[in-house]
Amino acid sequence: MSLTITPNAEPLHKHKQISLHDPDDAASKLDLVEYWRSITKRKWAILGFGLVVALLAGVIVFVLTPVYRGTATVLIEANKSKVLSIEDVYSGISQNREYFQTQVEIIKSREVAIRTIDALKLWDYPEFDPRSKEKSFLQEWQEKLGISEELEAKEWTTNSLADAVFVKFNKQLTIEPVRLSQLAKISFESNSPALAALVANTVANTYIENDLDARYKMTKQASGWLQERLSSLKTKLDESERSLQNYREKAGIVDVKSAAQSGAGKQIEEVTQRLVETRLRRAEAENAYNQIKSVGKNGDYSSLPAVVRNSNVSEALKAQAEAERTMSEVAQRYGFEHPKYVAAEATLKSARENVKRQVESVVGSVTREYEVALGTERALEGTLNSARGSIQNLNRKEFELGVLEREVDSNRQIYDMFMKRAKETNVSGDLQSAVARVVDAAVVPHRAVKPQKPQIIAIAFVFGLFVGMLVSLLLDRLDNTIKTTEDVEAKLKAPLLTTLPLLDKGDTDRVASARLFLDNPKSIYSEAIRTARTGVLLSAIDVPNRILLVTSSLPGEGKTTFSINLALAHAQTKRTLLIDADMRRPAITKGLDLAPGAKGLSELVAGTAVLDDCLQAVPGSSLSVLGSGRIPPNPLELLLSQKFKSTLDELAAIFDIIVIDSPPVELVSDALVISGHATGVIYAVKAADTPYPLARKGLQRIRRAEGEIMGVVLNRFDFKQAEKYYGEYSGYGKYGYGKYGYKAGYGEAYGSEPEGKTGKKAA
Repeated sequence: MSLTITPNAEPLHKHKQISLHDPDDAASKLDLVEYWRSITKRKWAILGFGLVVALLAGVIVFVLTPVYRGTATVLIEANKSKVLSIEDVYSGISQNREYFQTQVEIIKSREVAIRTIDALKLWDYPEFDPRSKEKSFLQEWQEKLGISEELEAKEWTTNSLADAVFVKFNKQLTIEPVRLSQLAKISFESNSPALAALVANTVANTYIENDLDARYKMTKQASGWLQERLSSLKTKLDESERSLQNYREKAGIVDVKSAAQSGAGKQIEEVTQRLVETRLRRAEAENAYNQIKSVGKNGDYSSLPAVVRNSNVSEALKAQAEAERTMSEVAQRYGFEHPKYVAAEATLKSARENVKRQVESVVGSVTREYEVALGTERALEGTLNSARGSIQNLNRKEFELGVLEREVDSNRQIYDMFMKRAKETNVSGDLQSAVARVVDAAVVPHRAVKPQKPQIIAIAFVFGLFVGMLVSLLLDRLDNTIKTTEDVEAKLKAPLLTTLPLLDKGDTDRVASARLFLDNPKSIYSEAIRTARTGVLLSAIDVPNRILLVTSSLPGEGKTTFSINLALAHAQTKRTLLIDADMRRPAITKGLDLAPGAKGLSELVAGTAVLDDCLQAVPGSSLSVLGSGRIPPNPLELLLSQKFKSTLDELAAIFDIIVIDSPPVELVSDALVISGHATGVIYAVKAADTPYPLARKGLQRIRRAEGEIMGVVLNRFDFKQAEKYYGEYSGYGKYGYGKYGYKAGYGEAYGSEPEGKTGKKAA
């Protein structure tokens, strides 16, 4: 329960409230806690729903036909040595992971499945027989109504039966590779344990036989292809050999590399060497010749290197020098006519002529030597060019010969290879090895794998609990009523004045509940009324007279009962008047068991009666009651009149507290009219029943009519349930007045709870 006190005399909603439930704490509350409370609130319903779902699941699984599984294990020998080495011919075995996965997919293939179905004739088993299908619901009704068409019986063949069985067979077959191994498990599920084991073993054997058949067919196909290729290769080899021989005969080549090419090569080598030597001599002769030409025809050749180096010229020059010496000696001794002088002169002349002849001889020799060297060089170049042309012709012939020889060699190699492969293929035709073998044959299972009854029932139970929890959370999400005291301030944006507990069955009578404050002053309900009274007194301390309007959204929310008990509480300390302004359905006089038909508000406002004639006293209390009086035809016009306002002002001058019970806001506008004359409006809301949008709308309408909202009264609040499901901890529920009793002085003054085990006071 929440107890709210306003420390100042101003209206309660204009101040900060002190509450046992801090709004900040409510805002920070975890959603998980709210979810848990929602689940625990309906725990027995959720548990019952889970049990019902589990029971239904148990009935279903016990009706279902048991399914057995047979499993055979095969070893796919990827690393097994092979008889043949020509893997290109028939896709030899690969030693990789992709190969193993490929073999697993082959086991799943349609071909293996169809061969297994044919081998076992599965269509003869009732489980797989497509000829015994039940008629559909529509076909049965059509036959009953006589509108079904006569369909011709389908003619079943072996192929059509196998195709019809394949779909169901493939669904019940499972191939599972064993991790980090070359093993694969072949499993088959069936209603018959013997059939499950039989099919698993048959699939394994069929896969091995199918692989052997495929290998044999590929070997035969490869052998036939090799024979065809050998015939064409033999013809091509013979043609290439004949072409080679014809070219040799046509070109006249016996052995080009050893005979022809060796002679031509030696000739070129010798001519090249001689040409180099001749060019050197020609260069020397040409140099000397050019020096001679540079001197000119009548020049002095004696200084030329070729002349100086000549031995004959050197001897002639020596002789000339000797003759000149002798002539010089003779000239000094003898005269010109002396015989020795004449002889010496003749000797000198002869020596000079000899020198001249020798020089001319050397010059002529150099010229001739140059011409001879030049001619020899040209002759050798011609010989070398001729030899080169001959060897180039031989090279071209050798190139063509090499092409033909390579073609012959290539054809011979291909022919030999295909001949070898053909012999190997023919020999290995009867030596095929299986790609796999069965290492663990399937045995007849003794226990069914489906349905797993305990597991399914447990899952159904958990699923039922989960669905029940979701439904519980959804119901709470869809529930838009005010369930806790925190909802009042969070959803209605209005202060909580007090919380009225849910009354026992003995107190729900209108008369008993109306006098509950007087008859049972120590009850929780009475303490809640005192809390409301304290809040009203503290809300406007400086106001001498207070006019309180009590209303609600709809009928049945307890506003009349609260109005009566609040007025009885105020009557203990104040001059209090209770007015029944609900002139459509008056209930105060009936609730207090007062005289019916007495004059009241309508007569007082209309002026047909005085106040003393309209007031009634409540036995056992000082409370005065002004009933509704005679129900007028136009209550709203009566309340809108100036006479009603004047009457209310006169009553406020007489009484300290005036409590007005008005009709609900959503039905008529009477409460909106009266709220403008009241000092405060108290709005009653029924816990877990009144939708908060409706209550919030009513509060907004009162504020628009310039009414002052003093607070909200949460009526019929189940404290035990709130504490259990919503975390509403209240001294009224746990440490309340039923156990410890009510201390009159403390409650009369402040309307708060006594100190209990918690050692705290309500604020």
